[in-house]
Amino acid sequence: MFFVLFVLHDAEKCDALLTAWEEAGVRGATVLHSTGLGRMRVNGWMDDMPLFPSLEDFTEHEEYFNRTIFTVVESESSVEKLVKATESIVGELTQPDTGLLVVMPVLRVYGLNKAF
Repeated sequence: MFFVLFVLHDAEKCDALLTAWEEAGVRGATVLHSTGLGRMRVNGWMDDMPLFPSLEDFTEHEEYFNRTIFTVVESESSVEKLVKATESIVGELTQPDTGLLVVMPVLRVYGLNKAF
């Protein structure tokens, strides 16, 4: 099994990326709003973001956020499908402003094969 984490630079591509991942065989993924050091250095931290933000607060500040998406897949062939699916949406990952994809082996997973 493998843990796949992708930091998507362009949040507007998130829906298309998730669709491509589903078509590549992903059964579930978690999506988080995130921001990186570079974006914080350029834009600064959002001083007007509340301590306990609501969904509305996040949508008002979409431009500050990347999307960090992660999932667990069964095999290396599944990882390769995800990489191809990802690059079909964002372009080659060697290019700037596409994102960062990390793959790590997983020793154990608990709670993964629950019925949906």
